[in-house]
Amino acid sequence: MAADDYEATGILYKKLDAEQITPRFRKRELVLELPGRYPQLVSFELTGDRCEALDPFDVGAELRVVFRLKGREWTGRGGEVRYFNSLDVLDVARVGPEPAVVSAPTSPTAGPPAPIDAPMPAASDAPTPDDADAPWFDEDDIPF
Repeated sequence: MAADDYEATGILYKKLDAEQITPRFRKRELVLELPGRYPQLVSFELTGDRCEALDPFDVGAELRVVFRLKGREWTGRGGEVRYFNSLDVLDVARVGPEPAVVSAPTSPTAGPPAPIDAPMPAASDAPTPDDADAPWFDEDDIPF
């Protein structure tokens, strides 16, 4: 990161589609929700080939954005002078691990999982220590 580069970390609040401004210039905006006592919604701008850097991320992802602060002066037709700022993104990356897909272990003898609202089995259905059919019960196996 160069001395004039800045970094911000926040939640991807919104990502807009790329816009073709001129035949040689296109831009894409993203809005990050920056944490704090009063969270701020800050707009950043990606230009040129960097527009695609935002594609892999979904709204809600925590991102780290490296950017450069740019400013310019503009004089209107009536001589009115105005100043504009932009936050030009150089790099964008996910913070922390990628969201993982969790799957339940499968067993060839296991049936389908019980529905969430299915009743719990009664305690009387549990095997007792004298139940010879219990898979863990072995008369020669003394636990002490």
